[in-house]
Amino acid sequence: MGEISKITQHTHTKFLNFYELDTVKKTGKAGKYYVASRAKEIDGLEIRRGKTRADGVAMYILTGEKRDKVLLIRQFRWPIGSYVYEFPAGLVEEGESFRDAAVREVYEETGLVLTPLDVDPMYERPFYMTDGMTDEACAMVYGYAEGDIRNQNLEDTEEIEVVLAGKEEVRRILREERIAANCALHLMHFLHDEEPFAFLKKNEGLS
Repeated sequence: MGEISKITQHTHTKFLNFYELDTVKKTGKAGKYYVASRAKEIDGLEIRRGKTRADGVAMYILTGEKRDKVLLIRQFRWPIGSYVYEFPAGLVEEGESFRDAAVREVYEETGLVLTPLDVDPMYERPFYMTDGMTDEACAMVYGYAEGDIRNQNLEDTEEIEVVLAGKEEVRRILREERIAANCALHLMHFLHDEEPFAFLKKNEGLS
């Protein structure tokens, strides 16, 4: 297994930082690797912590009278210079649980009130996003939402349109639109599964 001999921090910003790793490859040859991270300092990197944490949270939410629509957002993203379909999501604040963050973010981005499902922790725990370039990990919260759509709580950096998509619209989005990967995978199940949350309820006694 390769080793890391030195870590150098190149940026100091609020939301994302850039780190340079001096590495020793499995062959013994020295090399460099570059990492983007939510960590504000070197000791906050997972390399140093040795433990996964939920930097962010995304929410797979059903809504509508028959709970037959999925809650999506269409958001402008600077890295691709375009709009992309995503689940509501956001960063977990210091001292906040990812479930509390989920409820807060859904309200801020859509005006809806999220009621999370109680599920086996293996479905919610944080997983890596793009582990070839970042140690960021994201938890997943599932649930139902209700209320009136509004977005007056958005920050001035956020350009978000709330979308309530039934199966036909989901099919169009999968065929034609830019979509975040974790969102696309769940939308495929939403499209084809008779009950989208059935996989969460097996052996769990959920209703």
